[in-house]
Amino acid sequence: MTEELKVSVVVPVYNPGRYVEDCIASLLRQSLPAEEFEAIFVDDGSTDETPARLDALAAEHPHMRVIHQENSGWPGKPRNVGIDAARGEYVFFVDNDDWLGDQALERMYAFARENDSDVVIGKMAGKGRGVPRELFRRTYPKATLATAPLIDSLTPHKMFRKAFLDENNLRFPEGRRRLEDHVFVTAAFFAAKTISVLSDYVCYYHVRREDSSNAGFQRMDPHAYFANLNEALDIVEANTEPGRLRDGLYRRWLRVEMVERLRGSRLLAAPPDYRRELFDEIADTCERFGPGVAAGLPPSQRVVAALIRARRLDDLVRLAHWESGIRHHAELEDLAWHGGTLRMSLTSQLRAGREPMTFRHVDGRDILDPPLSAEAAELVSAAELDATDRLTQSKVDVILRSRDNGAEHYLPVTFTSDRPGVGAGDSTFALELRTEATLDADTAAGGAPLERGVWDVVARISSCGWRKDTRLGSVRTARAGAHRAPAVAGTPPRVITPYWTDKGNLSVDVAQRTSSVGNDLLISGAATLGPARAAADSAGSADGVGESELLLALPLRTVVATEIDVAAVQLLHEGSGVAVQVPGRLVPYVHDGMGCSRLSAQFSRDALSAGRWSVRVRLVAAEQGTFVPLPVTVTVPAGGGLPALSEFGRRAGSNGHVPFRDSEDGAGTTEGLRPELLAWLRTGGRLGRRAGRSLGRRAGRLVTTRLRRDRG
Repeated sequence: MTEELKVSVVVPVYNPGRYVEDCIASLLRQSLPAEEFEAIFVDDGSTDETPARLDALAAEHPHMRVIHQENSGWPGKPRNVGIDAARGEYVFFVDNDDWLGDQALERMYAFARENDSDVVIGKMAGKGRGVPRELFRRTYPKATLATAPLIDSLTPHKMFRKAFLDENNLRFPEGRRRLEDHVFVTAAFFAAKTISVLSDYVCYYHVRREDSSNAGFQRMDPHAYFANLNEALDIVEANTEPGRLRDGLYRRWLRVEMVERLRGSRLLAAPPDYRRELFDEIADTCERFGPGVAAGLPPSQRVVAALIRARRLDDLVRLAHWESGIRHHAELEDLAWHGGTLRMSLTSQLRAGREPMTFRHVDGRDILDPPLSAEAAELVSAAELDATDRLTQSKVDVILRSRDNGAEHYLPVTFTSDRPGVGAGDSTFALELRTEATLDADTAAGGAPLERGVWDVVARISSCGWRKDTRLGSVRTARAGAHRAPAVAGTPPRVITPYWTDKGNLSVDVAQRTSSVGNDLLISGAATLGPARAAADSAGSADGVGESELLLALPLRTVVATEIDVAAVQLLHEGSGVAVQVPGRLVPYVHDGMGCSRLSAQFSRDALSAGRWSVRVRLVAAEQGTFVPLPVTVTVPAGGGLPALSEFGRRAGSNGHVPFRDSEDGAGTTEGLRPELLAWLRTGGRLGRRAGRSLGRRAGRLVTTRLRRDRG
């Protein structure tokens, strides 16, 4: 390995068990050549099998290094050891239970060199962990604490120029303590000449372990925690003058580390004695803030800050009970394809329990109206309850969230607001937002195509200090359900399938990750099979069409904007398993006033032996999609004669298709299958003729495929 490396990845390690495997695998998948980077695993006295696992890794891969040391109690010292050992131009800190996007190092290093960056922050996705979503709405080649919400990103999972760290003597506080990353990153932000934010690719996946044993999830000692927090505040104070910038930076800690800990379900979950201890430390810390810090919060958080300042814990608990019932009520009103884009229309409200969140219009101002006791109401000023400006900033985002890794992409939206009156008077009103969102699979991933997979659709309302997510679709109009259909869209064409999960939520399957496209794909009773020459004669194009050529036409509930000529039809002989595959042509088609498509394929009668042939279709090119079984068969008579087309589901008394089910837990299910199909499955396919052997074979293939592929 050369001495001149581009990146050193430093991974502090302590008893990660199996969770380190995802981290290792992501490092081995990096697009940056192995000879251009190194990974330094600093084992902080692990007592599990990890040391041996890392030694074996290093023996096999020269660019993987391991340093063993006695346990230091927290990640600060292992990171410092990694910095000192690093040979790369840049150092990237990764936790042992997280992982990187495959192109993370290559992209972030190139971005750093392009902008001469001291610090590069790559887009993060959280699986059970919070990430600074607002920061990653756009890419910043050059950002500062005054021009971007950098202060919302205080974890160490960033790329730092090694020389910058050394020149500024930047190292992590060591020992068993909290918020060592806040101290390190805050100091780095002030020292850096150029900070860059790369938001067009998910570089870092921040993961909560299934056992919640990540270090940051352990209960903290309030006294020690806020002593450590004050160290970060000291850095801000030393590098700023009193005023807007300092207040804005302080506000991050007030909002995230103090106010949010004393709100809603989070406060109620704390035992009473711990709740009091936490509250006292927060109230003491808040005393160092001037009035401008809390004044910049939205009204719901200003109320909490006012009660902290007045040391009214009991009133905070009462307010928390009310806030714990606040949710986002979103109704999907329409879902339809327009050309190659999927458009969603929805109406959103904040609700407190079953009722809309209400505000009062008093003397030309819009006032938040929380349930405060008489004593608490005296302590909260009218200015702290004033929601006038924040109501006008209320918004709804529609987000695609990857079922695989938690990556999020914001869809383009437009919205309008309304203020319907509530009650007999005209001064009390609710806020209602009407939103239009557009999904273009070619550009939805920050201008790039969506990756293949299942994407859950989330609606997020942000208003007056509340940010509430809800899965979209479980509350919907009949119109939204009637217009839902898969589509073949994009360049190259891919199958994009919006579907309802078992919970009624909307998800989108991109490029047939599941078998959801098969649900009711065929328009029942409309498929045809006949001599191709007769069809060509009626169209005036019979030249070159042989007498033995057959034309199969399959009307499908699939939207296409233009003709697709890369489709295919496959016939499978149910006795021998022989397959006959021919090209297909997918064209737009209108059925009952709805945009659909017709798949046509021409094949030779001579290629089909006597017997029954099942039908499968592929709507796009082979590299973009897979075959989907249809509930139709082609029966070729022995001794000649015209083959017959039949829908076996119609003969069996149903649609004959094993439905795709998505329980949103990553597992397939046979719940809801017809009794005869379940019986066939439970007996291993050993039913007699009465149950239908061919039906059983088809059902078995369909269910096996579905259970294998429903990993969303």
